[in-house]
Amino acid sequence: MKEMNKEMRLSEHFTLGELCKTSVKAENVPGEKEVENLQRLCRWLERLRRRWNERYGEGDDPLIINSGYRSETVNRAVGGAKASNHLAGCAADIRVSGQEQLIRYACILLDISDESTEDFDELLLERSPRGTYWLHFAVRPQGNRHKVAFLRA
Repeated sequence: MKEMNKEMRLSEHFTLGELCKTSVKAENVPGEKEVENLQRLCRWLERLRRRWNERYGEGDDPLIINSGYRSETVNRAVGGAKASNHLAGCAADIRVSGQEQLIRYACILLDISDESTEDFDELLLERSPRGTYWLHFAVRPQGNRHKVAFLRA
């Protein structure tokens, strides 16, 4: 079994352990390429966190990551897509407190993309049958599609 340094900083506010946590009892350790992708993703997450706190937060509200990197075993166990960006460490599912925060997070990320001329792959506003919301955000090293959609799980 591979070892993972869960305390490794991917950015100022995000650790490797936080972006690899899972409730599935399976190995979920990214390789070097996946860690690089997670670091790229975290640069976007840091900007989202900073803008949220400047405009709407309490000054230091964290972003809560429900899911980041997933091994093939973990992805299969949670019903993830076969070609999921989570497999490459390019995606995170971000917890939100409701519909308004979901939309505000999405708007902030769209603004960041427009202002920086950097592109993302997926910005998916998702809702479960139980009525909980989360934001799926993905950025690839290249070939980003700028896909924006509302989805119901």
